[in-house]
Amino acid sequence: MACCAAPMTAADVPVPAYGDAAPQRYHLTKRASDIDSRAREHPAIDFRFTDKEGKVQDLQHAVVDTRVAPRGRLVVWLMGYGAPLFDRLGDYGLHAIQVHYANKWFGIIPTKARDDGTSLGKMRLEAATGQDFTPLASIPQPDGMMERAYQFVRWLAREHPQGKWEQFFSADRQGLNWEKVIIAGSSHGATTAARFAVHQRVDRVVAFCGPRDQLESWQGFPSATPSNRFFGFSHVLDGGWTGDHYCRSWQMLGLHQHGAIVDVDSSQPPYGNSRRLTTHFDVKGDAKRAHSSVVPGGASGKDASGKFLHEAVWRYLFTHPVEQTGAAVPVDPDCGKK
Repeated sequence: MACCAAPMTAADVPVPAYGDAAPQRYHLTKRASDIDSRAREHPAIDFRFTDKEGKVQDLQHAVVDTRVAPRGRLVVWLMGYGAPLFDRLGDYGLHAIQVHYANKWFGIIPTKARDDGTSLGKMRLEAATGQDFTPLASIPQPDGMMERAYQFVRWLAREHPQGKWEQFFSADRQGLNWEKVIIAGSSHGATTAARFAVHQRVDRVVAFCGPRDQLESWQGFPSATPSNRFFGFSHVLDGGWTGDHYCRSWQMLGLHQHGAIVDVDSSQPPYGNSRRLTTHFDVKGDAKRAHSSVVPGGASGKDASGKFLHEAVWRYLFTHPVEQTGAAVPVDPDCGKK
């Protein structure tokens, strides 16, 4: 006779229906400094609430569409807000927030520390958690990504009951239930998202044009988030491929255990259930456009009628069942030899 039941996971918890009298797509905004009086500027890393012209820098965004069946997952986006992405996240039945946290630190890291193989990862983790991981910065908890996200969701739960935001609290309501969180970003944000997910188990990672940190070792650390929950998408002309930055990180994270690298322009969903997706659509040789082209927006590929080329890819990245994976393939022996 069994003594106890298996522990409940985030996937076992019922997703609450909205019960909204006027279903619609909601776009909500609030400044981080208005939500939490503990929030502070950090001039040493040029992290401020307003720029020199007085333009607000700490405005945070949230989207939920109560017309769509909810999936019970919260996307935390680690880069600037973009309506084309957030509109689609709402279409997928996801809640989504973009948070303002103390991440402007690249310019202050001494070259020696930047290239020492550990400092970048430690800085990313301090910015994400608000905990002391590096002597190169001092980012208190209220200014880290985790607390900023929690405080924003607290505000949303209070101010926007239609969205049922409270479902993303931890059992003690003192933080977020990160197993219900999809952590996502592009470039710098994708790399921080992946670093955070190695440290803290999340539901899924979506890394556009990332992760990089080509001299770091953290990608090979034992990961709190299983490798089948990491998804990456980049353009083959992106500079991240020049030095094998993407293929190195993807392999160190173990994504080759879930299928080969797949060119989405010559394949169909579910792309062999792979976690490593690329595109080769024509960017006129522009590496900068290639870098940003994988996120919904002005640089993205479009067909002759003006429709985005990668609608199916974006939906796959955020909603493909994590249990469905491709067959493992060997590591690429040429990756990292350029």
